[in-house]
Amino acid sequence: MKRRGLLIVLSGPSGVGKGTVRAAIFNKTDQKFVYSVSATTRAARPGEVDGKDYFFKTREEFEKMIEQGQLLEYAEYVGNYYGTPIDYVEKTLAEGKDVFLEIEVQGAIQVREKMPEGVYIFLTPPDLSVLQSRIVNRGTDSDDVIQQRMKKAREELNLMKHYDYAVRNDQVDLAVAKIECIIASEHLRVQRSIDTIEEIEEELEAMLD
Repeated sequence: MKRRGLLIVLSGPSGVGKGTVRAAIFNKTDQKFVYSVSATTRAARPGEVDGKDYFFKTREEFEKMIEQGQLLEYAEYVGNYYGTPIDYVEKTLAEGKDVFLEIEVQGAIQVREKMPEGVYIFLTPPDLSVLQSRIVNRGTDSDDVIQQRMKKAREELNLMKHYDYAVRNDQVDLAVAKIECIIASEHLRVQRSIDTIEEIEEELEAMLD
């Protein structure tokens, strides 16, 4: 029996550096994760590619996906929808591959309700001043949007209790190393090896018969 892949969910407040940390993990030559691309109605930022960074959808297209039950999770954040297409995630996990999701906090909590067996990692900023600096220095948002994002970030930090792990993102390489250690240890959990143990027991019984 092929062991089911591990669902890894990386989340945290806007501006904490989720995308940067995820990119650093996937830029490593020895990584074996499959990145699940999210769908969104927000406009593409400079350098972002449709189908690689996000599936960029119109609001009408996204709401049709909601109606047809095509999303594992979705959330509306600062006037835009974000969501995870469900079919690709399930198919990849069934093939025994680890799926890596980088999603907003609201979406991560929805996924946890449907797939509690996943590993949920909350990325935290060193402090709020650093978080605000990161949001401002993006240079892609208006002052109103920046204020909305800061208000939302404070609310999201209070939801950290719904996660399994918290990783401080003060240095990207250190955050990546901690996340890799978390995933390695999760693969060794006894509960995730029940199927393998049952197969060994069956083989032993057959040998003794």
